[in-house]
Amino acid sequence: MAIEFGAFGGGRPLVLIAGPCVIESEAHVHRMARAIRDAVGGGFVFKASFDKANRTSGDAYRGPGLVEGLRILAGVKAEGFSILTDIHEAAQAEPAAAVADILQIPAFLCRQTDLLLAAGRTGRIVNIKKGQFVAPHDIHRAAEKVASTGNSRIVITERGSSFGYNNLVVDMRGLKIMRDAGWPVVFDATHSVQLPGGAGAVSGGQPEFIEPLARAAVASGVSGVFVEVHDAPEKALSDGPNALRLDLLAQFWRNLQAIDALIKSLPAV
Repeated sequence: MAIEFGAFGGGRPLVLIAGPCVIESEAHVHRMARAIRDAVGGGFVFKASFDKANRTSGDAYRGPGLVEGLRILAGVKAEGFSILTDIHEAAQAEPAAAVADILQIPAFLCRQTDLLLAAGRTGRIVNIKKGQFVAPHDIHRAAEKVASTGNSRIVITERGSSFGYNNLVVDMRGLKIMRDAGWPVVFDATHSVQLPGGAGAVSGGQPEFIEPLARAAVASGVSGVFVEVHDAPEKALSDGPNALRLDLLAQFWRNLQAIDALIKSLPAV
């Protein structure tokens, strides 16, 4: 069943968005989708990109492209999974919306007006990644661009802020600031531990901090957690250094669900 916007917030259980960074092959995305479902024991939103247009190196693997990528994702959707994928150009919005339940605006493009408007006009849920260069109290302007199309099905995702060169830091205050602006907030636990360009021609990462940061974010009251998952991060074609190993996902998710249930049981302050 396709995810509904109402799943984000309103006291509903924590939403999980999970999958590999990029479509590596048709067989791999199907295998990952099924394995993630088995690990978490229920519904989640499957995430994979058909194109990684912002790789550090021009020689890096980008994915199968729009047409082939959407064909592959349509096959995953046909198995009953909700789908999230990102778009990089306004012209990609309509074809991607024919397959994806959630259209994602990449962090580097979160101020691109035409892209935000095109995504909004599809009527799909729009997940805006907060740029590493955008303050928590400013990202609502991107959401307002989408909302100007008449589509208020908008989610904001935190993925860390630039902290010097090749490093990111998460300001947990920002999660409340964005939530208080009126939009559901998701925490991207894997891109937040990325070291952009930190390994020369590719980005590095510090996966040992994925769960500590995710626990803190869930305790702060986010509506969902975004995590890139791979069965062999050391062999991943994109963002392997900051991915969560598939065999760690089950316990990771149980821990976050326990924190979420506890927080929701406490009186509001």
